[in-house]
Amino acid sequence: MNDNKRLKSYDDLPLVLDVADIQRIMGISRVSAYELVHTPGFPAFRSGRLIKVSKQAFFDWMARGTETQNGGNL
Repeated sequence: MNDNKRLKSYDDLPLVLDVADIQRIMGISRVSAYELVHTPGFPAFRSGRLIKVSKQAFFDWMARGTETQNGGNL
């Protein structure tokens, strides 16, 4: 995804995210994004040397984390 493109909606995201997309979506540093994608249970996969994440798997992972932390309630 182009670094200059502003994220306006879920539909603006590509089907497969990279670390820079994760960084932008979450508003975290590059180092934090790399730490996150190496966290056990995070739905990342490798495509050669690149780390990729399915958009759907990423948002499902975030939803599960929210449910765990908030007991299912927001």
